[in-house]
This record gives sequence, C-alpha cells and structure tokens, in this order.
Amino acid sequence: MEFKDYYQVLGVSKTATADDIKKAYRKLARKYHPDVSKEADAAARMAEVNEANAVLSDPEKREAYDALGRQAPHRPGQDFRPPPNWDAGFEFSDGAGTAGGPDGEFSDFFEQLFGRHARAQRAQSQYREAPRDAEWGGTPQPSRGNDHHARIELDLLDAYQGAERSLTLRGARLDDAGRMVHEQRNLQVKIPKGVREGQLIRLTGQGSPGTGGAPAGDLFLEVQFKPDPRWRAIDRDVYQPVAVAPWEAELGAVIEVHTPAGALEVTVPAHWKSARKLRLKGRGIPAATPGDLYLELSVALPPAHSDAERAAYTAIAKAFPRFDPRATQGA
Repeated sequence: MEFKDYYQVLGVSKTATADDIKKAYRKLARKYHPDVSKEADAAARMAEVNEANAVLSDPEKREAYDALGRQAPHRPGQDFRPPPNWDAGFEFSDGAGTAGGPDGEFSDFFEQLFGRHARAQRAQSQYREAPRDAEWGGTPQPSRGNDHHARIELDLLDAYQGAERSLTLRGARLDDAGRMVHEQRNLQVKIPKGVREGQLIRLTGQGSPGTGGAPAGDLFLEVQFKPDPRWRAIDRDVYQPVAVAPWEAELGAVIEVHTPAGALEVTVPAHWKSARKLRLKGRGIPAATPGDLYLELSVALPPAHSDAERAAYTAIAKAFPRFDPRATQGA
C-alpha cells in the first residue's frame, strides 16, 4: 500500500484553510472531471482529487491524518502500513469517519485509515430509535443528535477485572475563518468485565446535541487491546507464550505461570512436543461462556558461563550420542 500525501494532491500547504482547500478542489475538478477533461488520465486524477478532498475538507479526518503523518512520516508513493491502533483516541462524529461514497470508490490507503469507521457507523445504526426525516407538519423538525465514534486502547487485564478509566478523546472543528481548531475532552468510563476487542461501549447522550427537544446522540467507544508481549486475545480466547526449561519440557513439571487470570499452577506433560499448547478451559476473557487460555510453550536454554555449566552440557552430549536435532528437518 502506498502512502498518499493529500496536501500534495490538492497542491495546498499543511496550514491551508477550509477556503484554500475548497478553491484548490474546484480548480482541479474543472481540470480533471471526466465529462469535460481531455487529459488522458483524467478519471484517475479526479479520483485522487476526490479522495484528498474527502479527508482535508473534513476537520476530524484531517486531524487524524495529520497526526498519522507526524507519528509515521512517509514520502508519497512509499510503502506504508499504519501503526497498530494509530487512530485510538480520535473522536469522529456520525458520517465524519465514513468514506462518503460507495465501498471501493477510494484507494486501499483511504480504506485502511477511514473505512473501518464506515463499518462502525453501520454497526451503530442498529441502536438508532427513530428515523430522522420524520415529518412534523409546519413546525421545525426535531432532530436527534449525531452519534460519535472513537477507538480506545485498553489493557487486556481490564477485560478480566473490569475497570474505570479516564480517557481523553481528540477532535477538531473549523472556526469562523475556516481554520482548524483542535479540541479534546476527558471522560470517566466504566469498562465492563468481559469486554472483548471490537466491542462497542455505548455512552448515551455523549454524541452531538439534538435540536427541537430531540435527544443527543450517543458516543460509541470501540475497544482495542494494547499490544502486549505477554499475551494476545482472539475473540474471548487468550494466548500467552510460556518458556520452560529443557528438563521441565522433557521430564514434565508443575510450574507457576502469571496469567491475566492470576497466578496459576500448571502441569507441563512429560516428553516435549514442538509447538505444544496447553489449554486452560474457561481461563480466557470472562463471560457467561468464557474463553480459554492457551499457554504456548517454548524451550529456553540456560546459558553456559561457568566451567561447571559447560561441563553439564558436555555431559548431556555424551548421554545422547545418537541424538540429531536436525533429523526431523529432512537435512
């Protein structure tokens, strides 16, 4: 996937106002619109211009895109993958994080950055209680406020224990002169025990205010777990790497393992098998039907620093004269 410099596409600076962006877009649209342009690559260029405008004309998308550029600077056309959870903590109002067009209209780069918000918006739509275009005769039409969406990062331990977290969400709007105004707000949020990655936590009334007496929209927080070398979650199942000594691996042992579910005594079966996993049923993320915890075993060799330690390895070699660790690799 290639990095796209949307400012370069529109030919504007990173401090461009909303009016600068609008003028640049209109100028390029007149030049490359396929209905009037004689340029050979007009359709492709128009698609690039539309995509750049969809991001830079939207203050919330632009705020997140600018932050990504500072977090992971790339040149246009350079191979690019967004960092994990790059957009955690950015708040998008209803529609601001969507593609603004049919699926597939924009590039893979755009889809990676903002397509997920479109899917999240569709998931949120199930919570809406009434159509917004209901007719109310000649009186002003009450309108429920827009829903908002933000991605948040939590520790996996929060899913095991539940928690209350202080979260800061970042956003942006345009002032009267069309300049970007950065915003943020702090929230105290109760994290329910058993929450899993991708789940939406709904905060009623924390979206945009309604009009005409209609209720405010809601804020949906999409849960992501922070990358952690100790463990990872797939749905409600949790996977944890665990190192064992060579004698534990071959002779078997009872070892203590510190897991997200607490310290547990675990029996390692005798006779080592490569890629062995130990399943601890019901020790995954809690729920009415909890997930399982899988301990992924690997053998850790003790380093031989002293004469006695080197002698121990020599004794092992003499005890297994026919052992060939590469025999099973077909070498």
